[in-house]
This record gives sequence, C-alpha cells and structure tokens, in this order.
Amino acid sequence: MTEDRIGPPLRGGERETLRAFLDYHRATLAMKCEGLSDDDLRRRSMPPSTLSLLGLVRHMAEVERHWFRRVINGEDIPLVWSPDGDFQAAYDPSGSTRAEAFAAWEAEVEHARRIERAAESLDVTGHNARHDEDVSLRLVMMHMMHEYARHNGHADFLREAIDGVTGA
Repeated sequence: MTEDRIGPPLRGGERETLRAFLDYHRATLAMKCEGLSDDDLRRRSMPPSTLSLLGLVRHMAEVERHWFRRVINGEDIPLVWSPDGDFQAAYDPSGSTRAEAFAAWEAEVEHARRIERAAESLDVTGHNARHDEDVSLRLVMMHMMHEYARHNGHADFLREAIDGVTGA
C-alpha cells in the first residue's frame, strides 16, 4: 500500500490539529481500500454481518453527510442510501461499485471540508434532530475522528482477510 497520508502538526492550533487528524483518518480508509477489486471491496467479514470495506466507505459517506451537511449546515437532505434514515443500510454493498461509493464519499468529504472551513469557529453549533440536541462543530469533528478510528480498525481486519495486507 502506498501512504499518501500526512500526519497532524506536532504543535498546531486546535482547529488545524482537528482538521489534520480527521483528514489522516479519511486517508487511512482510502488506503485500506487501495488496489482491490469491486468484488474484494464487497467481501463480507462473516455471515450474517454485511460489514465490508465498500460498506464502510458508504457508511462514512452517510456519516459525513449527516454531521456536516444536515447538522452543522442545516440542510434538509436525505441520507444517500437510506431515505428512511437508517445508517445501517449503507453497510450492505450489494450491487454497489467502488466508483459509486467513492464518488459519494469523496463528494461528502469535500462538502464537509467546505462547511468546516467556512465556519467562523469551532463553537459554531448545529441541531442534531435525531437526538434533539445542539452540538458544536468541535464535537462533530471529534465524533468524526472517533467514527473513522473505530471503522478503520474494522478495515484493518477486513483488508487482512482479503489479501493478507496489514499496516497502519
């Protein structure tokens, strides 16, 4: 695997550090999927689970969309793969392709970056209707790092099961 990830600054400010850590985790997910066929990316961990690398990419597109566009930016838009709001639906990659999943994920990442850059500060808040609470951009960025870190751990195991490749 090639490594195009840039580590976070060792003495950066809060926002710069959060942004860099989030991008590092995003790059890690892409790296775990590098060089695999659509069939490999759709390979499930173990029945009955639908967990796969492609499912993780689709899920993270939904999560990026929800937290940045729907919560922080207040956009009234549905999830990409689940009109009824079920985040689990994205995990099932049946019939999905790398091109489709990565196009959606990359588009949502770019929206998220734009929204974060445009925000006046990390104290900007949005409303999370799902839990009926207001949250700060700071919390959203921390939550996203948590989501990626957890799912990148899954991606480590999925990739190793496909072709034996391991690594951070």
